[in-house]
Amino acid sequence: MSQRILFVCLGNICRSPAAEGVFRARAPHYPSDSAGTSDWHVGDPPYAPMQDAARARGLNLGDLRARQFSANDFDAFDLIIGMDSSNIDKIESLRPPGNATRVRLLTDFAPQSGADHVPDPYYSRDFDGALDLIEVAVDGLVAHLDA
Repeated sequence: MSQRILFVCLGNICRSPAAEGVFRARAPHYPSDSAGTSDWHVGDPPYAPMQDAARARGLNLGDLRARQFSANDFDAFDLIIGMDSSNIDKIESLRPPGNATRVRLLTDFAPQSGADHVPDPYYSRDFDGALDLIEVAVDGLVAHLDA
């Protein structure tokens, strides 16, 4: 059975849908989804500037819709990947007792980048920079999963 992967950021409109889109393109054989730790954008498509940056790389994020991370995701996924330490802290705060689902930072899979998190382009406006880092990290993730 393929591992099920969940990408998580704050609002689920920039980093995590971008990571899901890159991952779907590079590893369509693994089921994946994305979510946000907040409920600010539930039901919304990815942020238009992130969709534009992704589209320029041949990625279509238009079918994705934001949803909020929940404790049920620990049972639905085999690996949960956060974009920064605050996402990880929020994810861990919802972990059911006794659950052993792995939770990692996306940048753990891109040690060569020197980055300890994926900066939020909603605030930085650096959508291409975020996608550059996401692509490197997703390549590392896929290599890890396929090993």
